[in-house]
Amino acid sequence: VQLQAYGGGLVQAGGFLRLSCEVSRDINSFNSLGWHRQAPGKQRELVAFISSSGTTYYEDFAEGRFTVSADSAKNTVYLQMNNLKPEDTAVYYCLAVSLTGTPMNWGQGTQVTVSS
Repeated sequence: VQLQAYGGGLVQAGGFLRLSCEVSRDINSFNSLGWHRQAPGKQRELVAFISSSGTTYYEDFAEGRFTVSADSAKNTVYLQMNNLKPEDTAVYYCLAVSLTGTPMNWGQGTQVTVSS
């Protein structure tokens, strides 16, 4: 499977961005699709994910500010990010998890930079 994330950019604190992740096959064939991020000098961390049943999960820092959604007709997963903070600066990646729970390709990430 191939995943391509895009939509990042440079925004001021308090601004918003919408990230998209195009998946090369039917997104309903996965257990879940998630967004992760990696800031300079830090480990990659989970941001949020959406399961094949539509259940969503958010890490504490994303709860209330970020929204993950999916469009199965377009095989695309989105991450709407509002009220962005400088600490949200990172490369954002999407990840598909197979029905057996196996993480699959990360794909190319998209840079998000939030200025103060």
